[in-house]
Amino acid sequence: MKITRVTTSTMVVPNDPPVSTYYGANTYVVARIETDAGITGLGYTMLVGGMGSRAVRAYMEESLVPLVVGADPLHIGGIWQRMYENDRGIRKKGIPVYAMSAIDIGLWDILGKSVGRPVWHLLGAQTDRAPVYGSGGFLPYTVDQIVAEAEMFRALGCRHYKFKIGRPNVIENVERVRLVREALGDDMDILVDANQRWDLATNIRVGRMLEEYGLFWYEEPVLADNIDQCAEVAMSISIPVATGENEYTRYGFRDLIATKAAQYLNPDIHRCGGFSEMMKISHLAAAYDIKVAPHLVPELSVSVLVAIPNGSLVEVLAGSPEDLWEDMPKIVDGHMAPPDRPGHGMEFSAGAVKRYTVD
Repeated sequence: MKITRVTTSTMVVPNDPPVSTYYGANTYVVARIETDAGITGLGYTMLVGGMGSRAVRAYMEESLVPLVVGADPLHIGGIWQRMYENDRGIRKKGIPVYAMSAIDIGLWDILGKSVGRPVWHLLGAQTDRAPVYGSGGFLPYTVDQIVAEAEMFRALGCRHYKFKIGRPNVIENVERVRLVREALGDDMDILVDANQRWDLATNIRVGRMLEEYGLFWYEEPVLADNIDQCAEVAMSISIPVATGENEYTRYGFRDLIATKAAQYLNPDIHRCGGFSEMMKISHLAAAYDIKVAPHLVPELSVSVLVAIPNGSLVEVLAGSPEDLWEDMPKIVDGHMAPPDRPGHGMEFSAGAVKRYTVD
């Protein structure tokens, strides 16, 4: 089998309220990988808020597509390595890895379709579903809105919910956590996400003030590049620290692990290098007894989570558009099962392609 053509497109997908008050739309850079066997793989990456999407698509078309056309799509590891090593003038973080991730995701889709099996079987399934945590609670939300959103997820059987901290007034953030804990009780785990908004001293101060509320984790305390400072936060507070959504490839996660920067790692499958690299990251973390809880993209991430020994939770964001996919995996009893169709099992709905494709 050979790859005959890769076509790219861009979809701008508006978010539903209340997420739209924070991010109006997300942009998908799509790669459809065609083969001489008549099998087409769907690859894509998503840029939250859309920033950088044109650069990702340009890198994909100029640097990656010429590498993969003519290659055997089942040689996924070899293609990944060629993409990684091809351009030695650009470090493989950010834009290049977004583009590589999309290609890798499409190749795994082809592999699964070629053998008639879902990707999660090929990755080495350990179970057939994974627990979900609800995610949202953006900074503009009131406490009542946060609690209502958490209760929506609780009604679906979820026992974990994440909301944002990082308002300028430190005490206000602590008070919001106190009120949410009081409203939800002790039978729902609370996760908080600082989204890199504070410096080292503020994070340690806030983290220690929040310890009494029994939080499940404290996410992305400092700027993602400040790995040593993230490790210092992790060593200074009793709440487990989570990070990694803005890290790339096994090499970046190796550094997070080596510095003991977090107890939970949050690789993002469409940023970190696709299925291939997310599995490597997860197995590396497993060797150090570190849990993996992927960032976003639950429709793909769940296929990895059920295939690793150290999987924790699948993130499902409130307000995600319901019309984007032909068949989005559902939350049932607080869990999500990966798609059972050949390949990764996902396809954009025809209506979504028509409505949201801009180029």
